Amino acid sequence: MNKILAGGMTTLFAAMALSSSALASDVEVLHWWTAGGEAAALNVLKEDLKSKDIGWQDMPVAGGGGEAASTTLKARVAAGNPPAAAQLLGMAVREWAAEGALGDLSEVAKKDNWDAVLPGSVKQFAINDGKWVAAPVEIHRPNWLWINAKVFKDNGLTPPKTWEEFNSVAQKLKDKGITPLAHGGQPWQDATVFDDVVLGLGGADFYRKAIHELDPEALGSDTMTKVFDQMRVIRGFVDDNFSGRDWNLATAMLIKGEAGMQLMGDWAKGEIVRAKVVPGEDILCVPAPDTEGSFLWIADFFAGYDVSDEKRPAQLQLASSIMSKDFQEAFSLVKGSIPARTDIGPDKFDACGKRSMKDIAEADKNNTLVGSLAHGTAQTSSVQRAIFDVVTQHFNSDMPSEVAVAALQNAVEAAK
Repeated sequence: MNKILAGGMTTLFAAMALSSSALASDVEVLHWWTAGGEAAALNVLKEDLKSKDIGWQDMPVAGGGGEAASTTLKARVAAGNPPAAAQLLGMAVREWAAEGALGDLSEVAKKDNWDAVLPGSVKQFAINDGKWVAAPVEIHRPNWLWINAKVFKDNGLTPPKTWEEFNSVAQKLKDKGITPLAHGGQPWQDATVFDDVVLGLGGADFYRKAIHELDPEALGSDTMTKVFDQMRVIRGFVDDNFSGRDWNLATAMLIKGEAGMQLMGDWAKGEIVRAKVVPGEDILCVPAPDTEGSFLWIADFFAGYDVSDEKRPAQLQLASSIMSKDFQEAFSLVKGSIPARTDIGPDKFDACGKRSMKDIAEADKNNTLVGSLAHGTAQTSSVQRAIFDVVTQHFNSDMPSEVAVAALQNAVEAAK
């Protein structure tokens, strides 16, 4: 079996068989949306399908970064029993399409005119060899800094716009016994912070050169050394119990005022809304330090796998429902994202959603819209994992920045 199946063939076979009670009109969907806000958003899709007499066969695999879901999916495909659809990030869609594992959604894409309503940056992942293979659900922005407004007001602090200001504010919070930064010590969360620092200290052009193009000079530059220097400073602003913490538990720390800030994508807003606090008021949203004017983006896709003819109608209906205007708006209002479709207005969205819509349009126009490494929109899975390993090793040790830069260069070269 080809390389994308490696490592998954011997795991989780107990989960492979479809329920014997499944109907032909059921659609089985593998995903990792199990946090409270994510599950609530997914219910929007389930109810939409239910109204069309399509049953939802749930295959949830917990894990905020999707690593466990990827392992399960590989095992399912290796066994010849793929789900009708699976949640994937951009580069994973490309990799599965290259393996020939995905079905063709072009029939519904053409009928519903997807080409006219999706931005080119999203379409480049949804189309393979002229065929539509995945439906984008939303667009998220990873480079947000979330701030507990009461904590900042009570301590006379102003939201930081630069990394220098961030360090100053964080130190003041730490001196007062408040955890400055809510963080979960998982590789994808460490890489989310790394994304923000690379973009902030280097700018969009540097980010593309270092992360998208893997330019050796950029990877070994003084700027990259400064990135790891800043990562070391940030490590001093998280609590001692951060290791292994899920992202939504870190968000809960922020909401409760146990921490002053969190660097996390706008899926955090789903948890904020669910806790009945107001984004943009109780929890402030500002671009990560030094990234104003730039927009890191990711999109979740539901890719359609190559399934039997009897399962195709439900699969196509799932894709059609995902791309409908009503669903895209309703889903993003719950999830914290913005719609993938460009023809949905901002009227129903909160202040953070409105700003995200405005900022992505400006970034697209100014060539400062860049795909995120941490969230599968910048590099192959092998390169992504190699960078994750270096970033997490540095974050959890006393590794000097110069050593981390050399390790990054070596890891990327080996993973290419």
